[in-house]
Amino acid sequence: MRRFLPLPCLLLLLWLLLNDSLSTGNLVLGGSIALILSLLAPGLRPVRASLSHPLTAARLIGHVAADIARSNVAVGWRILRGDRAGALPGFLDIPLRMRDPHGLAALACIITYTPGTVWAGLDEQTHTLTLHVLDLQDREAWTRTIQDRYEAPLMEIFE
Repeated sequence: MRRFLPLPCLLLLLWLLLNDSLSTGNLVLGGSIALILSLLAPGLRPVRASLSHPLTAARLIGHVAADIARSNVAVGWRILRGDRAGALPGFLDIPLRMRDPHGLAALACIITYTPGTVWAGLDEQTHTLTLHVLDLQDREAWTRTIQDRYEAPLMEIFE
């Protein structure tokens, strides 16, 4: 029951927030929808995630938050200065060791949330990530950053 309750409670809360009402009708309708969706949801996720090493996850969240803030400042300054000519945009292929779909999804979010980088694709046969970078000055630094700063902790957490 402890594993089941968070999802319907979250869905009900979201329903009530979106409808901006605590009326009896919204509580009943939102509760019914939340229960039905919660019962149907496990069939949509054949692979279950398990979070191991919560301290590693907390450290990774801190690294990601700092990187996002740093990247926001760098991209913002580049735009404000009008320094578009100095940018060297490009694509970079990075070999990945991680195979867990939840870890790959988290890595995709981390990369896409960081201004100046976009997850452009993943070759499932060679496990190669294609990354687009706004300013690709140092390919080795980008490869090390993705593999060591993000992929290694995600592998520890999910695999």
